[in-house]
Amino acid sequence: MTSYVVLVRGPLGVGKTTVARAVATALGAQYVSIDRLLDEPGVEEWKDGRITPESFLRVNRRAVGEVAASVERGRPVVFDGNFYYRRQIADLVRRLRVPHRVVTLTAPLPLCIARDARRARSYGAGATTDVYALVAKVRAGRYVDATGSVPETVERVLRLLRRMGPETPTPSRARLRRAGGSPPGAMGRRPPPARARRPRTRSRRP
Repeated sequence: MTSYVVLVRGPLGVGKTTVARAVATALGAQYVSIDRLLDEPGVEEWKDGRITPESFLRVNRRAVGEVAASVERGRPVVFDGNFYYRRQIADLVRRLRVPHRVVTLTAPLPLCIARDARRARSYGAGATTDVYALVAKVRAGRYVDATGSVPETVERVLRLLRRMGPETPTPSRARLRRAGGSPPGAMGRRPPPARARRPRTRSRRP
């Protein structure tokens, strides 16, 4: 089977990390956090209060090396990040040279601010608003409504991926349970909203 990559992007507070991890679990994919790679020595560079596009290009080089074994074996890869530079997305896709899907999670700004505020370590309304604007400037991939619960959003992403190409397998029921979702057609009553894990933001220096 040919490998493929999924880029899960969206604003701070939308729930990217929680959803991306769950989608990776459901697909049996390798999960990669862009923010974790940014934290490695010699990667992150700031200018005018924001991280530079060149920093993300350095991240891409490291990311390709990290997922090389998975790509070689035909295992899918799920990336989690803001991806608010079009150049960053294009460069990563070019380096990987496998089919790709870009999924942008969406939610109203007030909801993103509220979710961020519920975290143990909140970035605040200002940072959330800044990142929201940066992500909105770049239209990329297919958009998925993330206003509902995490299981609902994960199922929407998985359904979208299946529609986008035949390489995307249908996750087993066991994987869906581990991912916090439910089998197709078993949505039923909406569960209570889940708190998103704290995604990292790189809009401004802390």
